[in-house]
Amino acid sequence: MRQGANPIEEYKQCKDGNPLRIREDLPRFVNEGWETLTPSDKELLKWVGVFFRKPTPGKFMMRIRMPNGFASSEQLAAIADVSKRLGNGTLDITTRQQIELRGYTIESVPEIWQRLRGVDLSTLQTGQDNIRNINGCALAGLTPNELLDASSIIFALDRTIVGEEGNPEFANLPRKFNITVTGCIENCTHNESQDLALVPASKFIHGTLYSGFHVLVGGKMGSGGFTIAANLGWFIEPDQAHEVVIQIIKLFRDEGPRGPRTQCRLAFLLEEWGLDRFRAGVVQRLGWQPEGEGKDVRSEGHNDHFGVHRQKQPGLYSVGVRVNVGRISHESLHELGRLADVYGNGAVRFTTGQSAILVNIPEERLDALLSEALLRELSPEPSRFFRGLVSCTGTDYCNLAQIDTKTRAVQISSALQERLGDEGKPITIHWSGCPAGCGNHLAADIGLRGMKVNVDGRSIDAVAIYVGGRTGPQARAGTPIMDLVPCDEALPDVLANIVKHLRLFKQVEPRPAIRDRILMVPAEMPVEDFDSDEPQPAASLTPLKDTAPAGPLTVANVASKKAVQVMVCNAADLTTGAGYSAAVQSKQLALFRHADGRIFAVDAQCPHAGGPLEEGAMKNCEVICPLHDYRFDLITGRCSTDPGLTLETYPVFVEDNQVWVEIRV
Repeated sequence: MRQGANPIEEYKQCKDGNPLRIREDLPRFVNEGWETLTPSDKELLKWVGVFFRKPTPGKFMMRIRMPNGFASSEQLAAIADVSKRLGNGTLDITTRQQIELRGYTIESVPEIWQRLRGVDLSTLQTGQDNIRNINGCALAGLTPNELLDASSIIFALDRTIVGEEGNPEFANLPRKFNITVTGCIENCTHNESQDLALVPASKFIHGTLYSGFHVLVGGKMGSGGFTIAANLGWFIEPDQAHEVVIQIIKLFRDEGPRGPRTQCRLAFLLEEWGLDRFRAGVVQRLGWQPEGEGKDVRSEGHNDHFGVHRQKQPGLYSVGVRVNVGRISHESLHELGRLADVYGNGAVRFTTGQSAILVNIPEERLDALLSEALLRELSPEPSRFFRGLVSCTGTDYCNLAQIDTKTRAVQISSALQERLGDEGKPITIHWSGCPAGCGNHLAADIGLRGMKVNVDGRSIDAVAIYVGGRTGPQARAGTPIMDLVPCDEALPDVLANIVKHLRLFKQVEPRPAIRDRILMVPAEMPVEDFDSDEPQPAASLTPLKDTAPAGPLTVANVASKKAVQVMVCNAADLTTGAGYSAAVQSKQLALFRHADGRIFAVDAQCPHAGGPLEEGAMKNCEVICPLHDYRFDLITGRCSTDPGLTLETYPVFVEDNQVWVEIRV
């Protein structure tokens, strides 16, 4: 382990390298009061989930560990109860799929812990230099669009890393460590911004097709901006996942930098060592060499799991609901749990988009559930400006935040809806109150980062605006297009103009020689006048043959293509469940409208025998070829009849009732 050279490292050494020992001091804190807490006490309490909040002196935040975002109605009732009796009644769902309790005193901590333990919840190792809440697909085990259910891996890791009493072996990392493990192919988690992510992949090994994971390392959102995680070039099977994750964590613990706090994330160790040395270090600890990478089976799109969706379990459905900016009252949280009991089996899932999903709902109970009063507050069909709205805590409770984010985010999205209406493609709008990026502002269609600026001698709230950020196989950091934009009455109009011309703004990349300047884009400038900054298409989903392993997909070995959006028809031309044929550039496409309103575009010709797919039947999210009944997933293009076949899919969006398809030429 490297020598520490920052105040937090010194604080940890005061507890002999085991910050969890701060629990021994809790009786003293309760007796003497919060005013006696030292800077060391305030930092070390974060190891047990107790956070001093400078904006609310004496009123603390508690972060609850909820692996994979899984919760039960009993747990929600307990959280709502302590929030009502001991907190301020306000709760936040975070982008790490967990709940934060607010407004309680240090004296109430023992009672809160006791109540949470009674429903198998813990606050241990949720802050500072720990493995934070492990993320995964909120519908793991339920969605038909997953390669495998990875939730058991997440829970096994959580038992090893934290357990019931906390684990000092993993409580003294150089810095925080974010992990995602997912088998979902629809990119519902932010894998590329994680220190470590396992993403779904497949590979032929000795003639047998295996499902497993690719390993991504070194991603981050703060500490200098969005760093996209690197692919180690390995394929690991599910039963190898636990060991690989643990050894990567231990390597970071033992070898990671412990100097300036802004340079202690795993990304900086990778920068120092390089991928080859890092791989060798992990292999040495494992004692075996992982297989070379297989095929990334993720789709290019993103599914936020809102609305009513059929589960893989016959007759059961999930209902994803929007919790605006993740903030929810204790009454609404309790009611959410009640609905889970009445209409499902008591299970609730939380998403990385700060929202919730009711699951295991029998079809015959759907109508009654959708008519419940709570679902008018927590809508399963949010407008396009609220559907992808995410916000950090802001100045309400965070001392790092420069501006209020949550209230302002809701106000701005309401203003955009008023100005631009509900018609159009949903967009992601993420707010961060400071450069730490807790709102993931660099991974959104439109990202806003808060700051203070001096105008005429007055300090006012302002934002920097970014566009075009995203995670997934084609991850990219948002591009800054405006800086020092005041948060005044003109901000909604500024953002409305960006929304109107978002496709143009997304293609903007500042010239290397003038990266410190802000590039403003004339609205009338045609697309072809821009240098395309679009990422390259993902590799085909056709499984690898054992004799021809694929190398890593990089900008250097993929031919450049330009994304072009083409209007193909009016929304009214499409009939639910029936195909529609359209010629786009030199391609013949088949379009399908799902019962829930989603529209899909795929190649019209079946890759098996050339059958006309626009004449095929649509069942759930599959099209069935009319010639030989080959079935293709409209989201991923994968063929369930013959895994060796795949169908090209295309992004679709609707604006002003016009259906647009994006192709690459």
